[in-house]
Amino acid sequence: MSLTVVVLEGDPKVAQSLAGGLRSHFQSVHMTNSRDELREKVAKSRPAAVVVDVEHSRLSDVRNLHHDFPTLPIVCTHRIPDEQLWTAALEAGASDVCPANDAQNVVTAVLRSLAVTRGATA
Repeated sequence: MSLTVVVLEGDPKVAQSLAGGLRSHFQSVHMTNSRDELREKVAKSRPAAVVVDVEHSRLSDVRNLHHDFPTLPIVCTHRIPDEQLWTAALEAGASDVCPANDAQNVVTAVLRSLAVTRGATA
């Protein structure tokens, strides 16, 4: 199991906060700046999980990642997530949706999603 997480986050301050929180739980955190770079990093490094800012990306990207990597936990972030976005993201294959500025919540969602995935494959 890879101890890497790949993050696509549009806001540099939020990205730094997320990276700091994730680094205490993962050996490597790869930050990306575009949807294409995210996909390339996922294909190359086969991370344990992905965090995707759906304001900087699209739900179709989440859907495509989930289709191509069905066991990969995908935690989406949004500046102001609402129930409609949460439902749409889960339907696209996300494990969870969290407020982008709540790094601890994102880290918890990633760890919880990994535990669920590991339990399902055990």
